[in-house]
Amino acid sequence: MTVLTKEQARRFILAKQGLLGNYRFSGKEGAFSYVRQAGCIQYDPVDVCGKNAELTLQSRVEGFRKSMLNDLLYKERLLVDYADKELSIWPVEDWPYFSLYRERSKALGKTFSGLEELEAKAIDYIRDNGPVSSDTLPIDGEIFWHSSMHWSGNWHGKSKAARSVLEQLYTDGTLIIHHKNGSRKFYDLAERYIDQSLLTAENPCKDSDDLMCWRVLRRIGAVGMLWDRNSPALLGLDLNTEQRKRIFGILEKDGRILHAQIGGIRTQFYYLSEDEPLMRSVLDGTVDMKQRMEFLAPLDPMLWDKALIESLWDFRYSWEIYVPADKRRYGYYTLPILWGERFAGRIEMVADRKEHILRVKNVWLEPGFRKTKRFEAVLARSLKRFSRFNECTDIEICEPVQE
Repeated sequence: MTVLTKEQARRFILAKQGLLGNYRFSGKEGAFSYVRQAGCIQYDPVDVCGKNAELTLQSRVEGFRKSMLNDLLYKERLLVDYADKELSIWPVEDWPYFSLYRERSKALGKTFSGLEELEAKAIDYIRDNGPVSSDTLPIDGEIFWHSSMHWSGNWHGKSKAARSVLEQLYTDGTLIIHHKNGSRKFYDLAERYIDQSLLTAENPCKDSDDLMCWRVLRRIGAVGMLWDRNSPALLGLDLNTEQRKRIFGILEKDGRILHAQIGGIRTQFYYLSEDEPLMRSVLDGTVDMKQRMEFLAPLDPMLWDKALIESLWDFRYSWEIYVPADKRRYGYYTLPILWGERFAGRIEMVADRKEHILRVKNVWLEPGFRKTKRFEAVLARSLKRFSRFNECTDIEICEPVQE
């Protein structure tokens, strides 16, 4: 068992995430490499100063531009939009692992009277006319719909027939997202973009336990280190306490994960055995410690388990986008500010794309951080880089930094 201080645990997670030291990921290839490491990054359509997936990549990938993610998704087709941890983006090479999810979707679809005929009509239209959205698919009317997609929860009620048919075919794996226009999705036949050998490949996992082990490994790798608790990082896996402990036990027995104890925290932690060299570099003090300032996405993989973050960093972060305005402590869309090994505070920014101005509405510093000249200089450089990411040419500071 590896014994760590909180400081060492923080360094390990940050180094694994590519958020400490010199950039490990660079350009479009770096963006793809990071998504492969994380397994998946969450997609959210809200775009205040970049969408969540774009924000996740800009904090780790040197020289990242939004067009790089678009190319990886919709030109090179190395990534795909699909379910995982809610609606996510993940490498298309993992397509066979989600065969059971697609099979369940198809079985559910068969329970809806008349749906099969509508699906056939939609497929024929798309085959003849190319990508469609729910507004351009000529299927009229409404149907009573029940959605079991695990990024939206169980929902039932009337829905536009065209939208429901497209979502069903998408969840079945018959369609994929061809491109997006803002938040509007356009669908096309998966067989046109995913190699047939992937589309028809059997699930590499021999049974349900093997598949769950694969999925849990991905989540541990996405965060860097997970504790033996009911964690939001495992969302969508439907694991109760007994099942989680059993899967952790299988992975540890097989040598695929190692456990660690962190000073001051009673709960046991796990990390990937392949990350043992990184752990050794943290323990012997040879890990790259160069400090950077980064703005993290609200649904960043490192922030999936906010209780874990609070335990290790003493930083409490809440995404207040769904909190009524009069009850927010901070802003509508605030991003944590990571400076070196610590969270320095949070920042609220809006990209005015018509005027090409990045408007910094507020900056709140954590207790213990002072508004020094060095901090302001580092913040200014980080804002300049962030404005380029948002294709803004000017920066407007609306409020002074709040200590």
